[in-house]
Amino acid sequence: MIEARILREDPDAVRAAQRRRGESTELVDELIGADEQRRSTISAYEAVRGEQKSLGKLIPKAQGDEKQELLTRAKELSQQVKDAEAAQVEAAETFERLMKSLPNLASPEAPEGGEDDFVVLDTVGTPRDFAAEGFEPRDHLELGQLLGAIDTERGAKVSGARFYFLTGVGAQLELALTQLAMSKAAEWGFTPMIPPALVNERAMEGTGFLGQAADDVYHLEKDGLYLVGTSEVPMAAYHSDEILDAGSLPRRYAAFSPCYRREAGSYGKDTRGIFRVHWFDKVEMFVYTTLEESYAEHQRILGWERAWLDALELPYRVIDVASGDLGLSAIRKFDCEAWIPTQGKYREVSSASNCTEFQARRLDIRVRGDEGTTPAATLNGTLCAMTRTIIALLENGQQADGSVRLPAALHPLLGEVLRPIA
Repeated sequence: MIEARILREDPDAVRAAQRRRGESTELVDELIGADEQRRSTISAYEAVRGEQKSLGKLIPKAQGDEKQELLTRAKELSQQVKDAEAAQVEAAETFERLMKSLPNLASPEAPEGGEDDFVVLDTVGTPRDFAAEGFEPRDHLELGQLLGAIDTERGAKVSGARFYFLTGVGAQLELALTQLAMSKAAEWGFTPMIPPALVNERAMEGTGFLGQAADDVYHLEKDGLYLVGTSEVPMAAYHSDEILDAGSLPRRYAAFSPCYRREAGSYGKDTRGIFRVHWFDKVEMFVYTTLEESYAEHQRILGWERAWLDALELPYRVIDVASGDLGLSAIRKFDCEAWIPTQGKYREVSSASNCTEFQARRLDIRVRGDEGTTPAATLNGTLCAMTRTIIALLENGQQADGSVRLPAALHPLLGEVLRPIA
């Protein structure tokens, strides 16, 4: 969540950030009122508690009627203190609940608008002209079936719609991408991690995924646990309730995990194949640093994502995501979108988000420096979302006979060409 001081000292900046997201500013006014109520109840509690303490010192010295009057007053104050304390707790809980529903302050540098109002920052590579090559491109599912790599029919039989099996070279391709991605990340100074895919409520709520994204989250009510939609969640909570030494920053982690998403509201969209599914694996970069360094680190994460797509020899573009399409925690986000030939458009394969101090405040992660302790800043970036990367590799590398030519970076792991099964 944001710092309460900003809300009190510059509410117009908070309102402006809400407008950039396309959100109502009424929440800001509610928060201001709740903050005033919270501070008022604190003052009221301290006043009656102070009187109670003073009275407690007078009673032992009093005699007769005076003592009886003081005892009567003490009884009244005892109830007033309980009432004031209850009012204080209620006001604090109301303020906390509203604060947790307020998104991070969208950066003025992010384009204003909704999902379609992004700005293209760069385009890399040229999409193939399949017509000039003399054949119609197959989509990833047809290619996957020819290669014996993807089985969605049995995925649906076993688990339902939007599930799949990766088989044969499909499974080998994911394992090769995982090995390559983790190796690259280690070269760049990231610590490889395999985190739990089940987390408690504090981890999920602390990263902001029980807010606007709650409908996409799988909840195991009996166990009080949640299936993660990204390893950003366990990695953000990894240092919860800790104080990190400033000299140890940045702390960079690369985490491999399965990801589970209900895809609420997306029914009817991208239903063919493995583009939009309820489960996929992913390698995610996660960084702890200081607020001041977070902006440069954001650019570095984007640079590593671009280096990864360059290594995979995929045509892609980089977009600056519009403020109305940001998640709850991010102030700014860059997406890398790979060209998907049979869709005739670029589709997101990775993103890089700067969440500044938002998640660290909720999870109580601080940095100890020369001038005391301050909240840490957190950033996340997808290095390799397996299913979409596999789609992009199959469709962009396909040949007329249904084989798929792989990028040189994967040759040591899988060879140069994936060939249809007999």
